[in-house]
Amino acid sequence: MNLELDPSVAEEYKNPAQITRVVSEAWADENLYCPACLNDSLSKARTGRPVLDFMCPECSEKYQLKSKKSPFGNKVSNSAYRPKIEAILNGTIPNFAFLQYDSSDWVVRELFVVPSHFMTESIIEKRKPLPASARRAGWVGSNILLGNLARDAKIPIVRDRKALHRKLVKRWWDQFSFMREQSVESRGWLSDILMCVRRIDQEAFTLDQVYEFEEELSKLHPKNKHIRPKIRQQLQVLRDKGVINFLGDGWYLVKDLEALDK
Repeated sequence: MNLELDPSVAEEYKNPAQITRVVSEAWADENLYCPACLNDSLSKARTGRPVLDFMCPECSEKYQLKSKKSPFGNKVSNSAYRPKIEAILNGTIPNFAFLQYDSSDWVVRELFVVPSHFMTESIIEKRKPLPASARRAGWVGSNILLGNLARDAKIPIVRDRKALHRKLVKRWWDQFSFMREQSVESRGWLSDILMCVRRIDQEAFTLDQVYEFEEELSKLHPKNKHIRPKIRQQLQVLRDKGVINFLGDGWYLVKDLEALDK
């Protein structure tokens, strides 16, 4: 994978955001492969299609690209709120690729993909409408809350200016592809429970430690009045899919995805 971007493709642009978009999309068009099927290239989507930039011609996976020169934080501004929520609910939300580049030499520093099955309502924040004085008065945007995702949801393709082996990327992708078989609601719960487990930040953890997130989970899922049974149910799903192991006496062991390359 060539990690060098070509800033000359945006010579006619002056706006920094437009330059970033044009240069990064040109790079992706030439270099980004599909982590779902490892097809060598992606095709650009038709201009103007909401929440969609690229599509895999082999497996039809869809991708949106977000690029910037500084590291991505816990919150990333994104497109209109309502179309994004509708795309999540009807199962058409794309995968999201997040690209960070070094502006000094125009090289990709970090690139990771959040698969569509991790794109749930829990990580989409509604922004305030634009004021009446704005050109698009009343428009409501969204933020993607990357900080609400477990690290498992951020599949690395490039780390510290080095491309990871494609087979490793594919194994990471496949580990959670079972979530696509789940309902939209179940995907949200699985992602949120996995986030809680990772925030415990230890390989072995107890059921009681996950229960400590009960209040937080109730805010994310206000319609559910039986949080603890739901926690146990989702832990069982993660156990059945090999993400965690049940050790007995309320103890669990979570798989370290970083060990996939060993």
